[in-house]
Amino acid sequence: MPPMNNLSVRRTRTILGYLGLLVLMVLSACAGQPTSHKMNEVTALATAIKALGPEVDPLEADRAARIAFVHSGELALQYQITDPPLIHNTKVNMGLRPRGLCWHWAEDMETRLTQEEFETLDLHRAIANSKNPFRIEHSTTIISRKGDTMFDGIVLDPWRKGGQLTWIGTRADTDYKWLPQRQVLISKQERKRRRARN
Repeated sequence: MPPMNNLSVRRTRTILGYLGLLVLMVLSACAGQPTSHKMNEVTALATAIKALGPEVDPLEADRAARIAFVHSGELALQYQITDPPLIHNTKVNMGLRPRGLCWHWAEDMETRLTQEEFETLDLHRAIANSKNPFRIEHSTTIISRKGDTMFDGIVLDPWRKGGQLTWIGTRADTDYKWLPQRQVLISKQERKRRRARN
């Protein structure tokens, strides 16, 4: 069998993406969620990703949107989501569920999207509430046009609604003030060092 070229690989991924979306729609239909709504959401996200800039490959935008929705559903099944996010967090922390904390969702979403090796899109990790003692810290994955910062991208957050993907422009997401994950982790390390010196 001859080796596959990039176009063949992309076509195969596109076909597999559509098959995955079909599986997700069947599962959603079993849960009483209309499939047309899911298709509309995938299309809306793909349109928003394309709108990040003219350099964004429309096929990559379509693929990223499909994967974001399909993988959210797959993770909800893997994590055994049956409760709202905070209750599920408690179950994870008690050892009653394998995964499902916000950083699990973010890590697994980033890992899956990274496998696509997008050429016109970048992925970012972000954290909110790291300095807010009254709210739990929250992690997410953000997708942007290649070369843009996370602040010009779109938040992909399946944790917020227990496996149903929430997507919104980073700057438009008034529920959370997102900061780059690296910046938050460095800040935490510096605080820990200062405490150790005192």
